[in-house]
Amino acid sequence: MKTKNLIQLGVILVGAIALTFTSCKKDNIDQGTANPASLEQLSTDENNVESVMNDAESDITSVLSFPGGGYKSTALLPCNATLDSLAVLNDSVTLYITYNGLNCRGTRNITGKIEIKKKVGTHWELAGTAILYKYINFTVTRVANNKSITLNGTKTFLNVSGGHRWQVGTLIDSYVERISGTMQASFDNGTVRTWNVARQLTFTGTPGQFILSIDGFGAAGRYQNLVVWGTNRQGEEFFTQVIQTVVCKQTCNMDPVSGIKKHQIPSDNKSATITFGYDDNNQPVTGDNCPTRYRVDWQKNNHSGTSYFPL
Repeated sequence: MKTKNLIQLGVILVGAIALTFTSCKKDNIDQGTANPASLEQLSTDENNVESVMNDAESDITSVLSFPGGGYKSTALLPCNATLDSLAVLNDSVTLYITYNGLNCRGTRNITGKIEIKKKVGTHWELAGTAILYKYINFTVTRVANNKSITLNGTKTFLNVSGGHRWQVGTLIDSYVERISGTMQASFDNGTVRTWNVARQLTFTGTPGQFILSIDGFGAAGRYQNLVVWGTNRQGEEFFTQVIQTVVCKQTCNMDPVSGIKKHQIPSDNKSATITFGYDDNNQPVTGDNCPTRYRVDWQKNNHSGTSYFPL
């Protein structure tokens, strides 16, 4: 009788141990053991590049907004930058913004040039007007961490709605631009990657409280609503979609306060969803509070995880 009981006990123990191992294995899969580093790095790089592009495009529209096309004025130029114009050639005028020093907020050191080409006689404030602009060794270094990125490449800048940014909230209710093209991004680890861009910018609000909404209008393969796509630092092809409009507020230093993007790397069957609007405690911001972090939910096959990063 004792022998039978011992055998039954042994079966129960073996079953319990097997169940324990099975449960541990399942928990590890749920928690995720795949390396999310490339997805997290992509989210950081893409967020930094978008912030750099926002500032550069603001400088370009400031130049194009000079009353009467008076390009000699420096009132709206960024800090530590100069503006030069060349003679008219083939019905186009070329302008150069040359950077050499800190931006006005003292957060970034900028060197290089932005070249602007526009047709003679065209006026930026008219709906449908387009200009070409080119990054020429445009290098931006963040003062906080000394990390840098260099952009080269040409884009088309289209005034969709007509008007100027500065007229929003006074003369017009909203203002829409579209930026598209290809550029080379050189990262601080020495890699150079080609990125495609298709961004729609919508400005609303009032002076001092402007709101910028960012959407993607690009398409490649089976992907729609792309804002950027190309190859990341690891040489993987990626596609970034705007799932929910990304909103930036002037009262929050034009940092993104809400919105959702999704990075997809199909060759490795992995993706990351980027959600903006979190505070230092990794909690969603409320009311008019400004966020300081964003959330990255990554997934690869059956593995997944969540991380938070500073803006």
